[in-house]
Amino acid sequence: MSRCVVVGSGAREHALAWALAKSCEVVVSPGNAGMAAHGFTCVDTPATELDADLFVIGPEQPLVEGLADALRAQGKRVFGPGRDASQLEGSKAFMKDFLASAGVPTARYATFSDPDSALSFLDSMSAPYVVKTDGLASGKGVLVTHDLAQARDDVLEKLSGRAFGGAGTTVVIEEGLAGHECSLIVLCDGTDVVALAPAQDFKRVGDADQGANTGGMGAYAPMTSMTPDQVDNVMREIVLPTVAELRRRGIDFRGVLYAGLMLGPYGAKLLEYNVRFGDPETQVLAPLYGDALFDLLKRTSDGRLGGSLAVPSGAAVTVVLAASGYPRRPRVGDVISGLGDDGQLAEEIEGVIVFHAGTQRSAGGVFTTFGGRVLAVTGTGASLEEARRRAYQGAALVTFDGMVMRTDIALGAH
Repeated sequence: MSRCVVVGSGAREHALAWALAKSCEVVVSPGNAGMAAHGFTCVDTPATELDADLFVIGPEQPLVEGLADALRAQGKRVFGPGRDASQLEGSKAFMKDFLASAGVPTARYATFSDPDSALSFLDSMSAPYVVKTDGLASGKGVLVTHDLAQARDDVLEKLSGRAFGGAGTTVVIEEGLAGHECSLIVLCDGTDVVALAPAQDFKRVGDADQGANTGGMGAYAPMTSMTPDQVDNVMREIVLPTVAELRRRGIDFRGVLYAGLMLGPYGAKLLEYNVRFGDPETQVLAPLYGDALFDLLKRTSDGRLGGSLAVPSGAAVTVVLAASGYPRRPRVGDVISGLGDDGQLAEEIEGVIVFHAGTQRSAGGVFTTFGGRVLAVTGTGASLEEARRRAYQGAALVTFDGMVMRTDIALGAH
């Protein structure tokens, strides 16, 4: 049987491990308490010291730091781009300049390290104002606001280094776009591309998209309001020019191009690229592809994606349960009720899987909160309505003090 190493420790990696385990033996480095309880082998051994038929790198940080390059230098098969390509996510300024070179439609922007120039440009813009930290910020480095004073304060906070340290001492200021957001995750083998089902995630911490930006409070797939024609247009106008520009620069990209899109009367514009599977989008996409996922990722890594089909089955909705104080000051150590010894629901519900993001387990076997986003409760079904009902039924069975949860994930989707 083939062996796969999944690198990472969050709910995204739990979902990947769960799907890949349908086709191969899975080891997770380092994993977390919930994955171990769910039966996965979790090890502290670095990926570079492990052997496997396929290495799948989940988080952005090790990609930006060059882990894929190090593994490939050892002759290993890797799903994930190298350090050079990972700058598409590692630097917002690099990405925006790259998009301009590739001719990819995106929001008007400018990049600044000097506060006076940044504030002058901001003052020339119209609301909504969008301020992005240049470097990695775990999905929390973007401010979107109609309040100019708040935007000005955010620019100064980021450029001073107080907000995100060195990751924030350059900012990108861009025009706000109206429309509907969509996540299109595309597999790329360096030449050929295959789009997975469109998904939609929910970034704000509160219902009706109120409150602070987060890493994501839930998601659903497929996003049926994005038509096949729209997907084809995005592939033609955004993804393929990106791949062509990568090749022009001599970059062999093998992994995920995650296109964060805004869909509006102007068509589709790219908000940002990520170079790994989305979190929480993976928690709804992995169940849709199940035992086909290993072959898709292996073909991507081998440069043999041409002619492959990625056919999703059913629908999925995931609801994130976050710690008290999330996203600003999440509290850890609260006892989680409603989980069994295997980290899944103590009262099983058909079609519901619990993916662990930030949990730990005491010597007595009790699960406690150990991060901002704690659990992702995913419901699957033949329809989005059924998947949503199951996800919220499952979430209602889990409790911990101060739990933060949106009640409107996939509301109205069908």
